[in-house]
Amino acid sequence: MIEKIVNMPKVELHLHLDGSMSIPLLSKLSGLSEEVVKDKVISDNANNLGEYLSCFDFVNKYLQTKENLRLASYELKERLKKENVIYAEIRFAPISHIEGGLSLDEVVEAVLSGLSDDKIKTNLILCLRRGFSFEDNMKIIKLANRYLNKGVVAVDLVGDENKYPFYNYDYFFKVCKSANIPFTIHAGEADKRDLYDVINYTKRIGHGIKAIQDERLMQRIRDEDILLEVCPKSNIDTKNALNYSTHPIKTLYDYGINVSINTDNMTVSNIDLIGEYVNLYETFHFTLDDFKKMNIMAIKHAFLIKKEKDALINIIKDYN
Repeated sequence: MIEKIVNMPKVELHLHLDGSMSIPLLSKLSGLSEEVVKDKVISDNANNLGEYLSCFDFVNKYLQTKENLRLASYELKERLKKENVIYAEIRFAPISHIEGGLSLDEVVEAVLSGLSDDKIKTNLILCLRRGFSFEDNMKIIKLANRYLNKGVVAVDLVGDENKYPFYNYDYFFKVCKSANIPFTIHAGEADKRDLYDVINYTKRIGHGIKAIQDERLMQRIRDEDILLEVCPKSNIDTKNALNYSTHPIKTLYDYGINVSINTDNMTVSNIDLIGEYVNLYETFHFTLDDFKKMNIMAIKHAFLIKKEKDALINIIKDYN
């Protein structure tokens, strides 16, 4: 089964660029040893979501030039290809990468340049930030509109949901709806309260695992065909799940909720997609058919046109 997992075509919908820079690349760009970089970036000792997110402060210092952004995205793309990922939506917050004088357009162009490849299909999701100014978040919506269907397919809202509740940001998603800009929203990672609002807006939720605390939420998510972008190791790292055996992904899946498997942050969570599949297989005994079903769920909710979805679904279905 492990060999089947390694070789199977996979989809990753919830993957942060800055959280997935490799230790060797960060060491090269920072001039620090790999051991020092690991201590700063890998989140083994985080006590909550806020501490987990602080790891990104170090990484983003080295993503302020076109070349470094191109290198980071190129390297991530190559890692995905080695894991037999056939489609990935990679997200990042462009506003975090302009301290060196780049324009927002230059940031996006640099990342798109690194991702360009005929052997794997990728798209970008641009992130609004909880805690950032109204003006900065509006800039990202306008940026997404300029690049929509030119490598950018959606926007997202990221950050500490405990400190910055969704109701302070719902305006931005009303704007997106009026402009026909697709979106997913981080919610229900650390607390269920945001989910009550978020499910009125979107068909995709980043994490969403706290729905397990309220069957009414679970029913709505299932009945309204909402996809949860589940990232098990990240949830364990942020102390929102105790371990794999107590993670709610199996309960959510068995309830009939659409779930996809994702890494969130390969480096910060010290995991890759194959590792996530293997851990879930060993913990819950998911079958190959279960994993294929989850990938098809992901594709059906991906920010793609029907023709592209159908082609990817056929690749998944044909794998035995």
